[in-house]
Amino acid sequence: VQLQASGGGLVQPGGSLRLSCAASKSSINAAVMAWYRQAPGNERELVAKIILGGNINYADSVKGRFNIARGNAKNTVILQMNSLKPEDTAVYHCWMRLGTLSYWGQGTLVTVSS
Repeated sequence: VQLQASGGGLVQPGGSLRLSCAASKSSINAAVMAWYRQAPGNERELVAKIILGGNINYADSVKGRFNIARGNAKNTVILQMNSLKPEDTAVYHCWMRLGTLSYWGQGTLVTVSS
């Protein structure tokens, strides 16, 4: 199984970006899907998580600005990021748990700068 993330880029403060991540070749529905991020010099941190059944959790720093949702296609996850701030600059990684195994995507860079 491979996770392919896309949607990163350069955006001005206050702008929006939409990240997506899709898992290939899995017949199992993802039980948990999440986005993490890692800024230079910082540890990787959880941004948002969605659990099969609908429970959603957000980091306090992104509440009210970011939305995580399952995509229309199987085992896809979307992160809609609004009102972006310079401190949101990081490499964003998607993560999924399928069955008893978990997988990481390759990361997509988000840069918020004027």
